[in-house]
Amino acid sequence: MHTALLKTLGGISLILGSAVAHADEITVTDIAGREVTVEAPVDRVILGEGRQIYLLGALQPEDPFAHVVGWREDFSQADPDNYAAYAERFPELKEIPTFGGFKDGTFDVEQAAALEPDVVLMNLEARAATEDAGYDDKLAELGIPIVYVDFREAPLEHTVPSMRLMGKLLGEEEDAESFIDFTEAQMARVTETIEAADPERPRVFVDRAGGYSEDCCMSFGDGNFGEYVEIAGGTNIAKDIIPDTFGSLNPEQIIAADPQQVVVTGGNWDAYVPGGDWVGVGPGADMSAARAKLEALTERTAMTGIDAVANDDVHAIWHQFYNSPYYFVAVQQLAKWFHPTLFDDLDPAATMETLHQRFLPVNYEPGYWTSLKER
Repeated sequence: MHTALLKTLGGISLILGSAVAHADEITVTDIAGREVTVEAPVDRVILGEGRQIYLLGALQPEDPFAHVVGWREDFSQADPDNYAAYAERFPELKEIPTFGGFKDGTFDVEQAAALEPDVVLMNLEARAATEDAGYDDKLAELGIPIVYVDFREAPLEHTVPSMRLMGKLLGEEEDAESFIDFTEAQMARVTETIEAADPERPRVFVDRAGGYSEDCCMSFGDGNFGEYVEIAGGTNIAKDIIPDTFGSLNPEQIIAADPQQVVVTGGNWDAYVPGGDWVGVGPGADMSAARAKLEALTERTAMTGIDAVANDDVHAIWHQFYNSPYYFVAVQQLAKWFHPTLFDDLDPAATMETLHQRFLPVNYEPGYWTSLKER
């Protein structure tokens, strides 16, 4: 048979195969434990949070927006530097319809229905508000399923199954497993070393979004960055004080705990608090400006007389590690700060660069952390 004809028939087979695949109904169990039936691979997706693109970028780096028909407008505000990098390569993202949030009750069900999505991906933390507002029932009446994922409430528990779930929905299961393998290998570089060495654990205070407001001080309980600290060989001073993942400490509690390490989470938050005291770390950040802001935060009452300030063991790290599948990089950097000799050969910046080169659609730019120790 003629080669051209073979190619034509092969192409027709692929098209027909694709059409059949799109007609397949599958039932998945989402991160909320709900069984949800969808047609997969999904073709039209609404992102309940724009930063879910962190996962889509790793699964479909050639075009992470190919199936996104609507999304919540938070990516451009919470992470404008990465948004700009994605927009430069995929300018069409600026034309994607944006939505309000489920949690604040500004989501527009009729607008969503008009886009004819196959699925709405929602973050787990919005579940209660979604159900209270009846969004789930309204969308169900329209035949639009909600699937919950999570990489914020319990990132160490839920990120891997969320990635597998999204891989299944998008027909990108092999890429999902490749990313998971990389994640687990990078985490093992810390966990295996800590387990073998069993080092003395420094007392650590995580200053969540330090300088974002005049209040002091938001932190993490036994979850998210609080859990990252423990895995990296530290002791989170808020672990037994904050009952949930997120909460606050007062200055007296911090001073009494006398942390030996302080880690401030920061980002570029001009959209929320223009000219604020937050530490602007992130891709391409001005490190000189970030360190100056970091040093200014040590002058707050809560930092009075603590060991971390006396020894310059005060650091800043990209806040979005709390809300993305890249948490393993944060764990590596924390371990390097807490145990510099033990992790002398570990290079978290190289890990971040490899992550971008192997999995992500945008180029790596340094700037994700800084430290007063570097002066």
